[in-house]
Amino acid sequence: MTDTDTIGQASAKHQPRPAHSSSDVPVTCCDPQVPPAAESIVGRCEYYYRPLHDEYVKKTGVSTWEAVKAWATKWNPWDDAEVARRLLMNRDKLIQADSSDGDWSRHANFMVRHRGCTHVPPAYYVSYGYYYCSTYGTKLMPRLRPLGQKWLSDARKLLQRNMEKGLKDNMDGDIINVPCKTAPNRGMNNIPCAHLKLEIDEDKKITFKEFAFKTHAPAYLDAGLADLHMTDLRKIGMQPNIEEWGDIDTWEQAIDSGAEVVKRKIMTPGQTAKETLEAVADVVDDLVGNALRSLTKVFR
Repeated sequence: MTDTDTIGQASAKHQPRPAHSSSDVPVTCCDPQVPPAAESIVGRCEYYYRPLHDEYVKKTGVSTWEAVKAWATKWNPWDDAEVARRLLMNRDKLIQADSSDGDWSRHANFMVRHRGCTHVPPAYYVSYGYYYCSTYGTKLMPRLRPLGQKWLSDARKLLQRNMEKGLKDNMDGDIINVPCKTAPNRGMNNIPCAHLKLEIDEDKKITFKEFAFKTHAPAYLDAGLADLHMTDLRKIGMQPNIEEWGDIDTWEQAIDSGAEVVKRKIMTPGQTAKETLEAVADVVDDLVGNALRSLTKVFR
């Protein structure tokens, strides 16, 4: 017989015949194999997380980014019994490769693969992934020129494809490669990561958040960041929340992307190097100034 005591965890009693005594046998699920996402979901914000939990919806409606980020690292999505039950009842569809189920997300897929164990979904799925995907779509997209809007849509899809590539590499072995076509030196080249350990954050060589951030520059550049007008570059660069500039990973992706943009702009036909550098300097000045002001607030 089985007895489900807690959502996400079950226990069973094994009673050998003809003995009359029974013993408890814990039943858990801890599946590190990450199935690929359906192509139809790649490029959508729901890829990371679908806002099924009321706690998340309320948190993001009233809290600062820093509060959301801190909360996401401690949040236990199993505490919402209604959502947990809904996902478990639909588990077979949520764990399928290329699932098109309406509740599927990387976050939900992780939940149904890890029940009753100590593993929790990467905080990146809810905080950086879903939060920024949604924020850029609602606040930044309308302010960009048509080419900038196309870039944002393409970059979002490439970010998620890069994540899929890294997760697949980790399923196959212990080396991750996420190439950058436009700037090969900005890709993730032969990054070591313990086999099957990336998503459960048990590898000290690289955390899931570090991996995810390293996929940003290749996505931004391959989507055509260097081809955008300076006004769009300024708007994109100013978009991250001020608290995030205190994170070294934010600086690294900004530097990697910005270096290639400067290099590309200098070689633009019909524009002198001096004119290009002056224009880029204006953008960089805005970004650095914003970053320094942000750091002052973060470390005050």
